[in-house]
Amino acid sequence: MTLPRTPRSPRRSLLRTASAAALTAAAALATTVTTTTPAAAQEPLPPPPPPLLHNVKYTVFSEQPFYVDIYYRDVDPPNWAAYSHNPYEFSPKAKAEIGPDRQWNLDVQLADPDQWAMVTATSGPGEATPNIHCVLAVDGVVVATDVGPKGALCSIRSW
Repeated sequence: MTLPRTPRSPRRSLLRTASAAALTAAAALATTVTTTTPAAAQEPLPPPPPPLLHNVKYTVFSEQPFYVDIYYRDVDPPNWAAYSHNPYEFSPKAKAEIGPDRQWNLDVQLADPDQWAMVTATSGPGEATPNIHCVLAVDGVVVATDVGPKGALCSIRSW
């Protein structure tokens, strides 16, 4: 048994033509996107902008003339793992004679002073108590101070 053939409506022919045109346009667009995407992917990305550096000023002095050991941070470690693997690599040591009229000062540039700015001074073993002071300023604003009989630690971060 064969079914009678229904006549094609003009609307159905128009839909088939429109569908074919849409598929052709989509295929052409896909070819264009496919051919341009690899070239765009090969272009190098611009380098990231340099970090904004902050001026960090460390000051250490004592109420009595004394020689002290001072550890400070003058560079941002790349990450916490690198720092904790060898903190002394990122914390140079200076020996300085300080007193009420003789301060030790150092200006450094750090990208993240909230994380890394730190100065500490100690008089070492012995009976002397020179009362050591430290001051830490970032971009001209004092953000930490400390005083101790044998040493002081100035940092924004809690160590």
